[in-house]
Amino acid sequence: MKAIFLAGGFATRLYPITEFTPKPLLPVFGKPIIHYILDKTEGIPEIDTVYISTNSRFEHHFRNWMSHLKTGKEVKLTVEESAHEDEKMGAVAALNYVITKEKIDDDLLIIAGDNLFDIELADFIKRFKSKKCPTVAFYDMKKKIPERFGIGVLDSDNMVINFEEKPKVPKSTLVSTACYILPKEELKKVKEYLKDQQDSDAPGYFIAWLMQKHKVCGYKFEGKWFDIGTMESYKEACLEYEKRLTCQFSKHTT
Repeated sequence: MKAIFLAGGFATRLYPITEFTPKPLLPVFGKPIIHYILDKTEGIPEIDTVYISTNSRFEHHFRNWMSHLKTGKEVKLTVEESAHEDEKMGAVAALNYVITKEKIDDDLLIIAGDNLFDIELADFIKRFKSKKCPTVAFYDMKKKIPERFGIGVLDSDNMVINFEEKPKVPKSTLVSTACYILPKEELKKVKEYLKDQQDSDAPGYFIAWLMQKHKVCGYKFEGKWFDIGTMESYKEACLEYEKRLTCQFSKHTT
């Protein structure tokens, strides 16, 4: 299995802190967001290679971060040509770019590089293997959902029976966390979608399109999830991880 971390956005909503620093490299209690995601792949034998997808503007930031990595995974950087917001490819187009350029022919874990989550990737992969179909990780927010999220409805077997990107009237409180697994046989669907549809950015539109052609599995997880899309969510994540890691440090020093 391969993994792709999508890190090609410009995060203009978080300016000025992301004007000269890519959002996935923003620090959370002293460690970049994307490093927490990479740590989640350690100990997962199925994943042998992690691709970081970014843009030319932030290429050197990621290369600098990678030069100090200590990981058991092979980590590769794939760079698209865009250098400004109005040039960006969009997440789905960037995904297709990496699949094509790196000639990926394997089951594929896809994670947005601004995600902080309590997903146990081993359980997520186990769910995928049990059905061998495209699988989406969902988090139950249990409250009113901001319009910027994709919303899923699952049946009793946790199969996705409805999915909408940014609905004005959500049909559930289950939010897509931008964590997906695609079987290698379905990777060609990414290119087909781009030929067939207009939106190359939000992956949720691809999932909704894919459901018309293929069964899609859901995976619900407990704990915490932070989509670092606003200054408020970034501050919440920093406070949560400071609390967690401070508590861990205290336990080991008493």
